[in-house]
Amino acid sequence: MKEKDFVSLKDWSADELNEVLDQARAIKKDPAKYSRRLEGMALAMILEKPSLRTRVTFDVGIHQLGGYSLALTRAEINLGGREAVRDVAKNLERMVQGIMIRTFSHENVRELAEQANIPVINGLTDFSHPCQSMADFMTIIETKKDLRAVKVAYIGDGNNVAHSLIYGAARFGVHLAVATPVGYEPDASVLKWAQEHASATGCRLELLHDPVEAATGADVIYTDVWASMGLESEAGKRKKAFKAFQVNDALVAHAKPDYVFMHCLPAHRGEEVSDSVIDSPNSVVFQQAENRLHVQKAILLNLMG
Repeated sequence: MKEKDFVSLKDWSADELNEVLDQARAIKKDPAKYSRRLEGMALAMILEKPSLRTRVTFDVGIHQLGGYSLALTRAEINLGGREAVRDVAKNLERMVQGIMIRTFSHENVRELAEQANIPVINGLTDFSHPCQSMADFMTIIETKKDLRAVKVAYIGDGNNVAHSLIYGAARFGVHLAVATPVGYEPDASVLKWAQEHASATGCRLELLHDPVEAATGADVIYTDVWASMGLESEAGKRKKAFKAFQVNDALVAHAKPDYVFMHCLPAHRGEEVSDSVIDSPNSVVFQQAENRLHVQKAILLNLMG
């Protein structure tokens, strides 16, 4: 998998993605074994959006592999504004061995990957969040063992997190039920791609507008904030539209008794999820967050090692 980028799950085969998950679990079990694999290598981290988990896990991850990182903020780069995306790519490819970018425009990440002759990793865009979904599927394996034997109910906004879950479900053969209010469905191109590739793995994809129907019999209940970064001006409107989509005790009662609750964080407690659910014994949100570290180390090794 050398000389590849990690921009979207749909760019990688099921075998490649499973290989990453296998390695991530091995890294988690014995991190010292991998402590010098990227010795002396530098990762440029372009951070145009606020970050806790993405910055910490990539920063700590590259250091634990023997490399080091450089954090570059929007004020320093302003990708496509202060400097053309192509020029940033051509500069960085001569100075570092990999780039992680967390930004708004998915097209900027695509262009950066096309122009840079070093690996580019999508740390988040408004369109997708592939590293997060890899940590999600790793967590589901840890808690439920077999991805093809679970029903995952994603309840909320058809946003970047939903897009990457859909791509991953199609690659891994997961039964995924996505429930959104009318008008907040995932991007049509994502659904079309997933439906075209679902039969190869046995994926079952449902697009619903009833959260109870999605949650019924679910092994995993997943939600995200109703107004993602950049959509704060819509928060009031979205609270009204998503009111019936809160993950609370009444909703999770329709899931299997041993369901697990997942959230990519940060959570707006009392909005998309109640305290009683996110703090319950069924919640694995912090295990899920930790797995960002392990799965991203596996991605770094596959691309830069």
